[in-house]
Amino acid sequence: MSETKIKVPNIGDFKDVEVIEVLVSEGQKLKKDDPLITIESDKSSVEIPSNFDGKIKTLKVKVGDKVSEGDLILILESASQQVEKTLEKPIIKKESREIKVTKPDNQQNIINQSVVANISSASPKVRKFARELGVDINQITGSERKGRVIESDVKLFVATKSNESLSNSIKNNEKIKQEYSHSEFGEIEIKDIPRVKKLSSKYLMNSWTNIPHVTNHDEADITELEDFRKSLTDMYTGERKKITPLAFIVKALTASLKKFPNFNSSIDEIEEGKMTVKKYYHIGIAVDTPHGLMVPKLRNAENKNINIISSELKKLSDQCKNLKIDKKELFGGSMTITSLGGIGGSFFTPIINYPEVAILGIGKSEKKQVFLNGKFMTRIMLPLSLSYDHRIIDGAEAARFNNDLKENLGKNFAYKLAV
Repeated sequence: MSETKIKVPNIGDFKDVEVIEVLVSEGQKLKKDDPLITIESDKSSVEIPSNFDGKIKTLKVKVGDKVSEGDLILILESASQQVEKTLEKPIIKKESREIKVTKPDNQQNIINQSVVANISSASPKVRKFARELGVDINQITGSERKGRVIESDVKLFVATKSNESLSNSIKNNEKIKQEYSHSEFGEIEIKDIPRVKKLSSKYLMNSWTNIPHVTNHDEADITELEDFRKSLTDMYTGERKKITPLAFIVKALTASLKKFPNFNSSIDEIEEGKMTVKKYYHIGIAVDTPHGLMVPKLRNAENKNINIISSELKKLSDQCKNLKIDKKELFGGSMTITSLGGIGGSFFTPIINYPEVAILGIGKSEKKQVFLNGKFMTRIMLPLSLSYDHRIIDGAEAARFNNDLKENLGKNFAYKLAV
């Protein structure tokens, strides 16, 4: 019976380097180029692959060993040896009417198979990155071909675990105990948190802890849009129409959602690897009320003109402030707009309204000197803060979405948005 010895090959300047990972186990079947061990020097990490097919008979190294060129890694049984072992098995005669099959009591093989099944594929650089973060890479599900783990998978795993820990802490009602009572420092008043705020708090906490938020800040030139908006008059009375910029923003956002369908999706089933892309356009509007923040939906915005949208925005706002809104109208949205334009401020980081994947924050527009067509000009600029779920939308797509939205709010689209 022949055996094949696999040794450490020529690895350049690597001498007496540490074995940081053993990727195989005794009894495991190998194919050529399967990784065996990972070694690490002060400068880099290297995986050593197998040069042969076969089954591991004896493993000669373990984590922490120091190896150099020519050191024995393992011994393989050759294909002929495996055939020979197979032939040594008892031959069942044809006359036998009853064959009793018993499972071999081979706990070591079960353990070996379990170890092999749990070994994740990843480059030495990614393995080192995971170790530095204190993460067992074999617990990570890779997103690349054949489940190979990449650096972004490690980052997402760490973020998810951190969020789980925070969520568990919240579920267990763990509180930080204060050493002193507030009343020891002066007069206080204990008040009930408004019911709307108590109801919305769990949704906000869920969104913030479970969605990897990224916010893209930009400015839209709305000079021509504002001129057009202020020029609108009633054809019967001649009086100027009171249409807020928000009505135009709703229309502009709807046009961008049609062009970028990922933004019009929901992540209710993201754990199953699925997302829901909507064919309707129901825009959520964050309404500031004495009872707390409420987000009713303006339904089918794509089919409504500026006059109707403006009228419905006022109606929804009044219903929320008077607590006359139907609960169902707070659900089933495409994307939400939250505007601070009437109060003040520029850029901020709005929290995504789960299960949506993005939210648009609007600041207060102001006149600025902008270098345009070779000279400085006074333009009306609108601050935009686009928060998005990085699991569904990447940075480049978000930037393109913002650019499209800015075009929709610009001079070329102002009249079209009114239709």
